[in-house]
Amino acid sequence: MSKLLTSLLLVCCCTSWAGDFEDGFAAYQKHDFSEAMRLYKLAAAQGNSSAQFNLGEIYRLGLGGQEDYAEAARWYKLAAARGNDKAQVILGIMHRLGKGVNQDNAESIKLYKLAALQGNVAAQVILGEMYNNGQGITQDYKEAIGWYKSAAEQGNPAAQNNLALMYYNGQGVAQDYKEAIRWYKSAAEQGNPAAQNNLALMYYNGQGITQDYKEAIKWFKLAAGQGYSTAQYMFAFMNYDGKGIQQDYKEAFKWFKFSASQGYSAAQYMFASMYYNGQGITQDYAEAVKWFKLAAEQGNANAQWKFGGMYLFGTGVLQDYTRAHMWLNLAAANGNNNAVEARNTVAERMTTQQIELAQKMARDCQSRNYKNCD
Repeated sequence: MSKLLTSLLLVCCCTSWAGDFEDGFAAYQKHDFSEAMRLYKLAAAQGNSSAQFNLGEIYRLGLGGQEDYAEAARWYKLAAARGNDKAQVILGIMHRLGKGVNQDNAESIKLYKLAALQGNVAAQVILGEMYNNGQGITQDYKEAIGWYKSAAEQGNPAAQNNLALMYYNGQGVAQDYKEAIRWYKSAAEQGNPAAQNNLALMYYNGQGITQDYKEAIKWFKLAAGQGYSTAQYMFAFMNYDGKGIQQDYKEAFKWFKFSASQGYSAAQYMFASMYYNGQGITQDYAEAVKWFKLAAEQGNANAQWKFGGMYLFGTGVLQDYTRAHMWLNLAAANGNNNAVEARNTVAERMTTQQIELAQKMARDCQSRNYKNCD
């Protein structure tokens, strides 16, 4: 939410105090912040809430001087008291973060609601997220739905995507794939990458709509192009599998790399597998080990299985039955059935002491959330 602190622009409006305010705004546009502040203060003293809000912005952003959250809060409070919805939102965020004012969730929520009831989209989205996730307030999906819907009907793509997700999951509302698609599509057409990815998944799985791999490819590609890691993975996978598009290992390799580089474990596993098998790239066991390890350390059971197998056979690493048993044991515990057989195979080649050590290593690794295990 702190990003909203920099997303609201200075505003200009026409009132009976237009002279000082407009002159102040003109000075602001020329980056003459001292003069802007002087003129805004004249308008603010006459009760101009826009001038009060803009003074808050100048102090908060440190324009022409040092940031001063306490002084910013003082001006926002004056503007908020006069019903300025933008000031109410910013002041609400400051109370939530404890910047320039006491940290106070109750006051924050009160201010968000005042702004939201005036139709402020940012406040409506924030309230939707707070009720949806139970952040500083009792979780209430129906309340979340109400606020998301208010913002979605004003065309906010983030709210549309979140509303669609709640229809998809049946949270606070009866599950309705068709309604989910309607809102995903509205957000996707505005360029929201999460909605583009989610709409693509519905086409891919045929949920609420006829399965259509070509449409899925279209939306995955759009989201992937915006750097959305899940979409990059799915676009790569469809190129790899030849679904809705001609099979193309080189294209798959490229997009798996983009997604893997962002830390997406499923992509890291597939990227490593392509190095392991020499698909779309020259076979390289050292690179395969690197990427299997990265995915394994995130708890990816398939990667743990393959990484353990590389220790079992000494592929790209020195053969090490103890490490092989450890990773295969972890993979089996995480639901990989292939790892069970491989673990039993390596156990036949180990002493009782080696197996006990491997089991201890697996327990320790699990307690460290798979980090620094190898």
